[in-house]
Amino acid sequence: VDMENTEPTEYRVDLDVYNGPLDLLLYLIKRDELDIYDIPIAHITAQYCKYVDLLKQIDLTLAGEFMVLAASLIELKAKMLLPRPVLEGDDSEALDPRLELVRQLLEYKQFKDVASELGQSAHLAASRYPPALRKDDLHLDKADHELDLRDVAVWDLLEAFDKLMAATLAGNYQHEVLYDDTPIDVYEAEIIERLKTEGSLSFSDIFRGRVTKGEIIGLFLALLELIRQELIRAEQS
Repeated sequence: VDMENTEPTEYRVDLDVYNGPLDLLLYLIKRDELDIYDIPIAHITAQYCKYVDLLKQIDLTLAGEFMVLAASLIELKAKMLLPRPVLEGDDSEALDPRLELVRQLLEYKQFKDVASELGQSAHLAASRYPPALRKDDLHLDKADHELDLRDVAVWDLLEAFDKLMAATLAGNYQHEVLYDDTPIDVYEAEIIERLKTEGSLSFSDIFRGRVTKGEIIGLFLALLELIRQELIRAEQS
């Protein structure tokens, strides 16, 4: 991947590790231990918009669907403040404006669970019949490259990235904007080389010594790309 003569935010990563807005909503519901049938819309909207702002910052192929759902959540939040219409012939409950969102989330969760089961079955079958040696395997041993970050979702990494950026750039009052035109594959090679030497790296170790936003974003995009290619494995301690 070549980024020469471009701003780092013009780079696009096509990630298989996340599947869009509903995946993010499910992650937030699970993380905050919310009831999917009784979603606190104000809370979930604030959290969702925070992650959309993060995606904008690093520009991970931020599809319009993320913004569409953000707008829908804000509209839903407003509807929750209004009196609810009552269905004809039903005096027991007013129509809950969250019902359609809950239905979509449940359908997506069912789809995701099935996909996960199929993926586990495929992985088990592959472990019984190892694939033929690929050209890339001649110089990279995947088992040797791990980050001590278990089952890390891209959203976990985004949250860690946000905290890292805040800590790194805190107190940096430089008004000059410096663009980093380093190709992403250079950062990928750097991470791999360090893993070969050090064995494993914590998330913060990857960015040690970096002080510019361009460098941090470049390394983060390289990290996501290496995870997508399954050249490294991220684990959460």
